[in-house]
Amino acid sequence: MAIAGSGMVGMSTALWAQRRGLRAVICDANAAGTGTTYGPACAIATYACVPINSPSVVTSLPSLLFSKDSPLTVNYWHAIRNWRWMASFLLNCRSSRVDGITKELAALLDHADEGLDPLIADAGAEDLLVREDCLYVWSTRAGFEGAAQANALRRAMGVAMDELGPEEVRALEPALKMPIHRGLRFRGTRFVLHPQKLVERMQHRFQQDGGVTIPAAVRSVEPNGQGVTVRLGNGSTVTAGHVVVAAGAHSKSIKGAGVEALPLGVERGYNVTYADHRSKLSRPVGWAEAGFYATPMELGLRIAGTVELDDLGRPPNPDRLAYLRRRATEMFGQLDGPSQEWLGHRPTMPDALPVIGPSTVSDRIIHAFGHQHVGLTLGGLTGRMVADLLTGRTPTPDNARLTARRFKSF
Repeated sequence: MAIAGSGMVGMSTALWAQRRGLRAVICDANAAGTGTTYGPACAIATYACVPINSPSVVTSLPSLLFSKDSPLTVNYWHAIRNWRWMASFLLNCRSSRVDGITKELAALLDHADEGLDPLIADAGAEDLLVREDCLYVWSTRAGFEGAAQANALRRAMGVAMDELGPEEVRALEPALKMPIHRGLRFRGTRFVLHPQKLVERMQHRFQQDGGVTIPAAVRSVEPNGQGVTVRLGNGSTVTAGHVVVAAGAHSKSIKGAGVEALPLGVERGYNVTYADHRSKLSRPVGWAEAGFYATPMELGLRIAGTVELDDLGRPPNPDRLAYLRRRATEMFGQLDGPSQEWLGHRPTMPDALPVIGPSTVSDRIIHAFGHQHVGLTLGGLTGRMVADLLTGRTPTPDNARLTARRFKSF
């Protein structure tokens, strides 16, 4: 089998395939773990069952679009060109749809550790994870009350969490300077100190067990009766029994894989990292109104998040980076730096669910992308589900409602 993509999803798929007795080759022009996997807030967010779609998005759209303190920016020409995706996203903000999406995400997240933990152990990467509860904080009463439906959904899905007052939040994280109205403490969570190192160790294990990595991107695939011909960006070809498309937001550029007809969108996310301020926190802390997390990582204190809807190839937006720097100062006071600024591309479907399963073009092509904000969390499980499909097993949880066929009318 051949795998397009060496991020968390692609590498996890390769390792689970080996565990199932399959031989795999990974194709990616970039080094393992250097794409979108490199830059998230790094929480293993098993609590993140409520999608970004919500009825409150519709009601608060004017302030989200026009406030200087908004965590959302939209390139309007991009929105006009992709009006069908935008309309589908808004339709999926209805309460009835949000309830169904939440149940699907919760079913995946309930099994996330089962998919991830064996790979961490195999890679000898336990030292790269910290077991510590995660905090989510609201600065205003209005913000907290506006999240009541989302928090009720989390409770209904069995998320283990405690509501905290401002004194309790500050007792846990005394470096926080912004106003605090309420907080949620998600129990039993973990975070990753360096996601690129995690994927690199996974790649080392993959190669130790006979796996092959080709430093070239997959440009096109052509299924036939015996397998799939994979054409690479370096001009070479690979013949494989199956191809797994795990190239994240870039999956749509692979011709012949059936992704071109799918509503795969891009959420551009940013981070800024302050190398000298890791000690400010002991855990990831999400600031709800500001739309980002602050995480103490090996590289320093990372401020990561926000959403920008724009084209994949556009250069970084300096206003988004300035927003994160300004809000970081509001959160912690004056900071030195930052030492690093970054833009990444979250692959997002309009219903906030990943695509996991066979392409409509051929059962020899398996899709594994669209994980939006939870790719690091669900990468291991997705790899296991794909490996199950390739070896005739029924995945746990069932992927029937996650396949590309759900977009047949798009």
